[in-house]
Amino acid sequence: MLFNSIDFAIFLPIVFLLYWALNKRLLLQNAFLILSGFVFYGWWDWRYLGLLIFTSGTDYLVALGMERTDDDRRRKWLLAVSLIANLGLLGFFKYYDFFITSFHQAFTVMGLPFHLSTLNLILPVGISFYTFQSLSYTIDVYRKQLRATKHPITFFGFVSFFPQMLAGPIERARHMIPQFENTRTFDIAMARDGLRQMLWGLFKKIVVADNCAQIVNHFYASPEQHNGATLLLATVLFAFQIYGDFSGYSDIAIGCARLFGFELMRNFAFPYFSRDIAEFWRRWHISLNTWFRDYVYIPLGGSRGNKAFVVRNTMIIFLVSGFWHGANWTFIAWGAINALFFLPLVVMARHKTMSGTVAEGRMLPTARECSGMLLTFAMACFAWIFFRSQDMHQAYTVIGRIFSSSLFEAPEVSSMLTLVISLFGIGLTVLIEWISREKQYGLQLDGKATRPVRYALYYAIIAIIIVCAPLGGGEFIYFQF
Repeated sequence: MLFNSIDFAIFLPIVFLLYWALNKRLLLQNAFLILSGFVFYGWWDWRYLGLLIFTSGTDYLVALGMERTDDDRRRKWLLAVSLIANLGLLGFFKYYDFFITSFHQAFTVMGLPFHLSTLNLILPVGISFYTFQSLSYTIDVYRKQLRATKHPITFFGFVSFFPQMLAGPIERARHMIPQFENTRTFDIAMARDGLRQMLWGLFKKIVVADNCAQIVNHFYASPEQHNGATLLLATVLFAFQIYGDFSGYSDIAIGCARLFGFELMRNFAFPYFSRDIAEFWRRWHISLNTWFRDYVYIPLGGSRGNKAFVVRNTMIIFLVSGFWHGANWTFIAWGAINALFFLPLVVMARHKTMSGTVAEGRMLPTARECSGMLLTFAMACFAWIFFRSQDMHQAYTVIGRIFSSSLFEAPEVSSMLTLVISLFGIGLTVLIEWISREKQYGLQLDGKATRPVRYALYYAIIAIIIVCAPLGGGEFIYFQF
């Protein structure tokens, strides 16, 4: 079920009313959230509910087993069961066809027969997200950083919480399970704040991402037929498309969770206002990056050791992050490129220098801050070429066209109206988020404007969404990951 669909517009009010009708009956509320999560997920394809239930059931039982023993060997075996079950399912559905295709190509080049065929598997939506969320629970229990929850409804509610099940934020059990265990009461201020954040997320998804997608998809479908200026425009629009799409989803998820009395972790912190690439990665997809930090980077040794050791660990994290995003060499290249951008800062010990908000306490940035933001955005856009391309050949074609004399030709326009709407949406997004850059999200304007001004803005945004929504607005990009 999509957040930007009529189905969800009907589903959400019904679930909201029935949920709060069970006020102060915690067990029933949690059970109802599980049922709602199953309906929400099964709306896409009910057959894949079995994977969600299997993942949740396995990790629930594994954690209980680890809780009941102090035998290190037994605890390691139980953790191995969780790792194999979770990563095995994820690897099979997400990477089986990729590896078979890659091996076939490699053996063909060597003149050797290779007879295994691909299965053309459909990737279950959300599997990369709920798998990592559930897996973090068993790892935390193994590390004795968290007690295993004995109530299955609590744990199943944590894994199947519908606002963030499909595309994050990837929550941690130590943050969410206590919220499922404690009685929740309706908070009108919290709900109102949630609705504002949902509205902002819908604006970024529908007005920015969906309109940009119309142009990006057209030009990236056949980049060899377009000049460098056109492909540069399409790449910049893609940077805002993926930001509007994914941060928009996160805003809707976080705001929706607040309607039910839950606080989710922040997933984006205005990343395009970053002054270097290290700051960008602290602000982009925060829940995934901190997951890799806690469960991969630190166990590898983190920043302990010499520079070569740190460089190795950093490179591993970026490559793994790229591979997590999809079974394609383009994603691995995207991760490697970002690592190459990041590593000079690590070597010079400057990867943590940009820790505060840009232009904090001031309306306008300095020339140095502007140049830093523009350079960081340019680096991100270059890497996005690989992320967006269907294969490496297409990525090289786009880069070759951009870095050619055709860059100085006039860009082509597939639809002037769509381009104007896209640029208007981008401009409004940048303006509002710049004003709110010290807040949690764009429309959190308390203290920045009077109440009449704020409500006028809310209604204006609703009108803009209605008027500027393109025909055929699609799924969220990260559903494919």
